[in-house]
Amino acid sequence: MAQSLRKRRVRRTTEARVGHRPLVAIAFGADEAAGESCGVAEGIIALGDRARGVVALGGDARGFLAVGGSASGIFAMGGRARGVFALGGVAVGLVALGGASLGVVAMGGAAAGGVSLGGVAAGYLVAGGKAWGRHSFSASGSDRTS
Repeated sequence: MAQSLRKRRVRRTTEARVGHRPLVAIAFGADEAAGESCGVAEGIIALGDRARGVVALGGDARGFLAVGGSASGIFAMGGRARGVFALGGVAVGLVALGGASLGVVAMGGAAAGGVSLGGVAAGYLVAGGKAWGRHSFSASGSDRTS
């Protein structure tokens, strides 16, 4: 059963188009004939192993709104998120929220940025369990400034 699911290949696109891109594109699984090691979906709304679109959902997603294992976009959510607004296990962006976050405004278990809040935090204006920065508040009672 698991073996048959791994080899399954899905390719779908809508006939409706915006410019040269399909409105919805779906691509999962390898296509050896096309030389693809994984499904690459490119459309306004894209779902696939690698998704590229305004709204992208997939293992590697890139778009205005990207959701996936590795996500890049204006609004990015995923295990590894990069974007203006990033939310994920590891988040990098202007506003970053995650287990480990880096950004102008960062919040997470470990946060670094201009304004940061977290269990361990570093930056200019900082608050956290352990905090290091120009203006910091540490819950441990020992405020640290650099």
